[in-house]
Amino acid sequence: MYRVKTMNKIAQVGLDQLPASNFRVGDDLEHYDAVLVRSASLHDVEFPEELRVIARAGAGVNNIPIERCSEQGIAVFNTPGANANAVKELVLAALLYSSRDIFGGSQWVNNRMLEGVEVSTVVEKGKSAFVGPEIYGKTLGIVGLGAIGAKVANAAIALGMKVIGYDPFLTVHAALLLDTHVRHTTNLDDIYREADYISLHVPYNKDTAGMINSDSIVRMKDGVRILNFARGGLVKDEDMIQALEQGKVSRYVTDFPTNALIKTKNVIGTPHLGASTPESEENCAVMAARELKDFLENGNISNSVNYPAVSMPRSGVCRVTIMHRNVHSVLANIIAIFAKLGINVENMVNKSRGEYAYTMVDLNTVVGDEVRAELNAMNTVIRVRIL
Repeated sequence: MYRVKTMNKIAQVGLDQLPASNFRVGDDLEHYDAVLVRSASLHDVEFPEELRVIARAGAGVNNIPIERCSEQGIAVFNTPGANANAVKELVLAALLYSSRDIFGGSQWVNNRMLEGVEVSTVVEKGKSAFVGPEIYGKTLGIVGLGAIGAKVANAAIALGMKVIGYDPFLTVHAALLLDTHVRHTTNLDDIYREADYISLHVPYNKDTAGMINSDSIVRMKDGVRILNFARGGLVKDEDMIQALEQGKVSRYVTDFPTNALIKTKNVIGTPHLGASTPESEENCAVMAARELKDFLENGNISNSVNYPAVSMPRSGVCRVTIMHRNVHSVLANIIAIFAKLGINVENMVNKSRGEYAYTMVDLNTVVGDEVRAELNAMNTVIRVRIL
């Protein structure tokens, strides 16, 4: 029986992927093998020794201590693409309300009503204050052509926009998903120089932190409109505020508002609505639960942010999985242990990711503590599981 602790409310359709015959699920477990989480921060959580996997029902993993998990042999999964359509639709809405002052016009109408004015008698005079450009024919620069960025790019093409997409790591699979009219570039300056609108769709890490700053903004077109539905830390707020005050940026739409931003004219903030649809929450929950289940029951890894993707059909009668450091001769030493114990290897797969690696071995005989002890005695091994 596997124990799964939920750190947030997880959609029931996701929990239904974990049958009661093999899983105990709850938010009150003190000892648990797995965690299902959405936005709850785990940085200050002391993990039980038996914790093996954390599945995040969403794409971002800033709320999870990745390095600590890697060192403890805890696989961390996310759900890329599960919320892509929800975010895409919100970005399309933002393109429109960043151009046409829809919110300002609506507030003006409400204020006239509160003043006791019959709004139908004043709208023709008042509407001129809320004029804004059409997006048709304008250029949208998309930074990041992953699951969300690609959907935004294709939808913008359908709306009659010109689209330039920046992604130096664009995969063949991702490229095949793009409309042929999307122009791909590996130079951010192309986007800064040409785009009337810029939409951010990259993860937050040491390479992307504060990428939108005074140095990058000065290279953009005057009056550019910037949309951030990725991560707040991608933009240096103080530099954005200055650019807005100077008119270099005409509007900033962010799903990660702060008091300082909201006090600034031409900022539109929303309360992290990117994936806030019932469809998205269900998609993420199902995907996270399935990843977690396959790892616990079969040792397969998919969509991990800290260990390599490794999957192998079951063969033999017993499976051993080994999380270890990616250093010379580890694989040879693992094979030597099985050979020394007279155990035949039915099938085997090994992959690495950075300084960590993962090996799965299917055997034609059931093994136990002796094999576990031999493998754990290797100073390069982090965690051994016998399934």
